[in-house]
Amino acid sequence: MTGSSIIPDRPLQQGGDKRAKMGADNDLIPMGAPRSTHFNDVYFSAQDGLAETEYVFLKSNRLEERWRDLAYRSDEDTEDTEDGVNNEQKGMSPPFVIAETGFGTGLNFLAAWDLWRRINMPSSHSLHFISVEKYPLSRDKIYEYLSPWHDRFEGIFPEFIERYPSLIPGFHRIDFGGVQLTLIFDDVLAALPQLQAGVDCWFLDGFKPSENPDMWSESVFEHMARLSRTGASFATFTAAGFVRRGLQVQGFDVSKVKGFGTKRDMLTGLYTGDKDTDPMKRSES
Repeated sequence: MTGSSIIPDRPLQQGGDKRAKMGADNDLIPMGAPRSTHFNDVYFSAQDGLAETEYVFLKSNRLEERWRDLAYRSDEDTEDTEDGVNNEQKGMSPPFVIAETGFGTGLNFLAAWDLWRRINMPSSHSLHFISVEKYPLSRDKIYEYLSPWHDRFEGIFPEFIERYPSLIPGFHRIDFGGVQLTLIFDDVLAALPQLQAGVDCWFLDGFKPSENPDMWSESVFEHMARLSRTGASFATFTAAGFVRRGLQVQGFDVSKVKGFGTKRDMLTGLYTGDKDTDPMKRSES
């Protein structure tokens, strides 16, 4: 099922002048995969960033299967009309909502958008991608680091670069027509409490927990549960035990699966709402 989302009309409340913190370009090491020295971690795999995104976030959340099912059911509904008015004309389908912690270069967003358009989703369906980023990259840096996939994202990459917002703290909404991007430039602990949404899918893509603990905190997991629709999926590259346990406590059914490339494990799961107050009783999956 899909969910609708309501984003505040006001920008995030700011504590002091955060403009000096906006922009992470000085944290990038120019050779190889982009790396943040602030968090001592890469934005995506040097092996193949797009393949990593497709494996960890698209495949592990079963997005192609779920979206094709939505498209198929939409086709069936269109055939079953009432008074000659079909669902597309009625505009009855709510958006499919992806929420992400850690926008980074925007590679995950572009990959999701590309999959959405390749499936040729009916116009009665829309995709809403919500992402939080405390240290946003400049337009020039994003262009530089995503340019290897310019041809793959033909038709959407130039528009994304052109409409990428200024590095001003707060909410930024961009409507690409059938695909909406809401970028929140601020700390995840300030952003998530202001969201009201029905999230269908989570991309947990903050820098590694040992370097960026706020992205993997109890507060984040609590808001994930608050915002998730029953059956919402999640995927993340990490397999850290405290992440698994924290999600279980908040009602997520968590599985450990094979990670991308040489990485042994990663986590995926679904929100059931069945909160586990003692996840230590569960066996390691």
